[in-house]
Amino acid sequence: MRKSVLALAGLAMMAGSALAQAASVSEDMDVINQSYRQAQQATTAQDFKQALTAMRAATTAAKSAVPSKLQGQASDSADMKDYRHGLDLLIGQIDKVEKLADAGQLDQAKAEAQQMLQTRNVYHKKYR
Repeated sequence: MRKSVLALAGLAMMAGSALAQAASVSEDMDVINQSYRQAQQATTAQDFKQALTAMRAATTAAKSAVPSKLQGQASDSADMKDYRHGLDLLIGQIDKVEKLADAGQLDQAKAEAQQMLQTRNVYHKKYR
């Protein structure tokens, strides 16, 4: 009986952890989306870069979490590697547009940032 109770408690903790991770990915994606909108509405390079900083932090956090669709897969599985690759692509795009903003090319940075939506759409189809 005691072993059954311990086993059930362990399963409940694992399920709670998986749900927390899935919520974390969802929250990170919400921050990325909101930050993208703020970047597109920015009127100064400083505001644009502030939104990109939040976007980069959320993207980095999402890399260490597991989306619900990939729960139970090994961290080195092809799908997990592809999921992280998509986030790496997004980080690269963030860095690229940040350099444009640093160079005073805010309009070009905003136009280039639209490629992030394409990246999102590709990877949302796979892992959302």
